[in-house]
Amino acid sequence: MDENIKSPLHMLNHWVKHKGSEIYLRQPINGVYINFTWRQVKQQAEQIAGALRHLGFRPGENIAILSKNCAEWFITDLALMMGGYVSVPIYPTANANTIQYILEHSESRAIFVGKLDSWKEQATAIGSEVMRLSMPYETMESQYHWPQLINLGQPLTNYAMPSMESIMTIIYTSGSTGSPKGAVHSYSSYSWAATAITQDLNTLEEDRFLSYLPLSHITERVYIEGTSIYSGCTVCFTETPKTFITDLKRASPTLFVSVPRLWTLFQKNTIEQVGLSKLNLLLSIPIVRFFVARKIRAELGLSEARIVGCGSAPIAPSTLKWYQRIGLNISEAWGMTENSAYAIINHPFKSSKIGSVGHAGIGCEIKVVEGELLFRSLGLMMGYYKQPEATSACFDDQGFFRTGDCAKIDNEQYVYITGRIKDNFKTSKGKYVAPVAIEKQLLKNDHIELTCVIGTGLNYPISLVQLTEAAEKGRKEDVRLSLKSTLEHINNELESHEILGGIMIVKEKWDIDNDALTPTLKIKRHVLEKRYLKRVEHLRGWTIVWEEDM
Repeated sequence: MDENIKSPLHMLNHWVKHKGSEIYLRQPINGVYINFTWRQVKQQAEQIAGALRHLGFRPGENIAILSKNCAEWFITDLALMMGGYVSVPIYPTANANTIQYILEHSESRAIFVGKLDSWKEQATAIGSEVMRLSMPYETMESQYHWPQLINLGQPLTNYAMPSMESIMTIIYTSGSTGSPKGAVHSYSSYSWAATAITQDLNTLEEDRFLSYLPLSHITERVYIEGTSIYSGCTVCFTETPKTFITDLKRASPTLFVSVPRLWTLFQKNTIEQVGLSKLNLLLSIPIVRFFVARKIRAELGLSEARIVGCGSAPIAPSTLKWYQRIGLNISEAWGMTENSAYAIINHPFKSSKIGSVGHAGIGCEIKVVEGELLFRSLGLMMGYYKQPEATSACFDDQGFFRTGDCAKIDNEQYVYITGRIKDNFKTSKGKYVAPVAIEKQLLKNDHIELTCVIGTGLNYPISLVQLTEAAEKGRKEDVRLSLKSTLEHINNELESHEILGGIMIVKEKWDIDNDALTPTLKIKRHVLEKRYLKRVEHLRGWTIVWEEDM
């Protein structure tokens, strides 16, 4: 452990002492910011911690959080630290089965519920043995509401600073290959990662963040909440999905992290508004390009963004190059729940390394053994909750974590992720196919929004494709010819056992609700293969078909 690393509570006290009356959190309510100063955040957290003590909860007990991002999420998290409780965040989009599984597996005694879209269905997952405590938003029925908690009992002001080796949180994975596993993180691993990111990105008190990706996920929890606490900057939140662009423009973040799907959506909307040919022409003229690019960045709410990032899933290199043309250098990064999300990053941004996920971050070590990426840092988890065998299996004898990702490292130590070991499948030819590399090639086609290559036991792998909104509105024959050209180009480069038999354009949109995507928008390959394998087993001859026509 690094003796210089301080806990989040140490840092909270530091900022309260040095800038207690300055704004830390900005929560929009009915289009107007409700501001929380550093001192107010600490006071409310102490009161919530005191209320939990008053209600009989003991230090060391597990308490869950189920809510979209909001100022009260941060306050609750800090309150749980003050009380010595272990936080168990749950994705706000999680279905009842997942919520019930996590609550039972973690043995959480209480749950904070807040901003939710499907709280009526989710409420069925929470048994009477789990006390419900609600944040100040419309949500499920609870025993205690936020205004009551703020006035219940005495504030907990004499709390002890946490031991850095004690458990801070149990973060459950998104479950892309089965039941979620609970990654146990200490104060040491979390604090080390947040400190390292603050140093790597050189975040400052003057910076502004927008918190909108789920705080239940390690990336937002460390990169946004953690980094804000360690750098002393301001965090703004979004109100609803409909107000997202308005909230983004109002926040005008200096650091903005997103996922591939949002970056491609921003790109698509910009092209549709201006027109592809006209936009390409405007961006090809040096003097005009400067003003056009600046206007586009302003329309996106990113005119003051000095660092922009992307992670969670692969993004097409062509998309990153398009953003370069409008003055946004998107740094790809790679991380996992198990390593506090801070591991590999293309920062400072290096254009020649687009296609890689970057190099090892500060204090991070990487190596490739038999094609698998192995990783070690002080940000690694303690292990999987209640799963000693799984914990033991995922570390080598030197303490490196077996990531499960296939990777290559170039001579400059930049990492290229080529797939997931568990994603690889055998066709009837008896050879393994690595689908991720093929999917990256398919995503270069502008008509494709999402794709999933499947083929366990089939004669040929098949690509399932979800079209972009623009492609769905276009002429079918134009889309078919474009996909046919891409398919032919890819197949000519593949090994014989990898050659795609065809592409099927799916009828149903893939999303979290129909279990096709994880809460972090990763494709659930095992779900899609089970759903579509029989539909595509006869496809061959490099054909392009629409599911609705089959």
